[in-house]
Amino acid sequence: MALALAAALGTAPAFAAGPDTAAVPSPHAIAIPKWFNESFLDFREDAAEAAKSGRRLMVYFGQDGCPYCVQLMKNVLGQPDIERAARARVVAVAVNLWGDRETTWIDGIVRTEKDLAVHLQVQFTPTVWFFDAQGRVILRLNGRVPAARFREALDYVALEEGRPATFAAYLARKEPAAPAVPAAGTIDLRAMLRRDKPLMVIVTRTGCTDCAEWERALATHPALREESARLTVARVDAGGSRNVVPPSGAPVRERDWAPAAQVAYTPALLFFDGDGREVFRTEAVLRPFHTAAVMDYVSSGAYRSQPNFQRFLQARADRLRAQGKAVELW
Repeated sequence: MALALAAALGTAPAFAAGPDTAAVPSPHAIAIPKWFNESFLDFREDAAEAAKSGRRLMVYFGQDGCPYCVQLMKNVLGQPDIERAARARVVAVAVNLWGDRETTWIDGIVRTEKDLAVHLQVQFTPTVWFFDAQGRVILRLNGRVPAARFREALDYVALEEGRPATFAAYLARKEPAAPAVPAAGTIDLRAMLRRDKPLMVIVTRTGCTDCAEWERALATHPALREESARLTVARVDAGGSRNVVPPSGAPVRERDWAPAAQVAYTPALLFFDGDGREVFRTEAVLRPFHTAAVMDYVSSGAYRSQPNFQRFLQARADRLRAQGKAVELW
């Protein structure tokens, strides 16, 4: 029962102990590609070694039973062109979100895998980090992104010169300019802030297939309708021309606010408290169960007392099952 429940929640037992576990997981673990590096998990050394071959260090955080991790391994890294690009551009190392192996992070401090995940505030799996030769973070991807976006991430981190300061700026530079359409009104996010009801800003983009699918789910899925009612909801088009009054800062156009907020993928959900502070965000393809859990995490205020979203997710699934409700991860 423990194994079955843990697998269903995405928190099955950790990788078996040993230095080669990134490449050879335990029987219940998600299969890690064989081209991942067998690392001693000293990321300073890994970053330096990667640089010697002209590559970047890529650190993947995953966990057993995580359907999004399976999708990353099979449908993204499993694509031949992405695998070729990844092997040519990065040295990949796998970390278990709940693991007990010792790691040495870029700061030189020794922590277990699970303690490192807490230190880095890893809230979603998969989370993927990319580093330069000096161990500086180039990019962090929180959650599974589609194959096309992962290809762009590999292109971005491989740049030696002329790399924009943020991935969002890089993507904005690559995308065609939005057509000149007169601004139709103003989205005043600052005026929507309330002490008793967090603000959820849905950032989408016209023509975005994932955005359209998510909007349909929001309109039709009972749990999403229920949870969104507990939030003040606003929508921003990442390519739009309306004016936006941010929770803090000067008014800008929609297409300028999204890069300024470092929104690198749509649909994105940005959550703000009554003081206009961003308290949580998602920038990945999430299924209804996890989307509803994210909304609940913020609207209930649980993020204040439980900084680990994965722990909250486990407890929430247990509670729903105890109430006789279905938990559909995928």
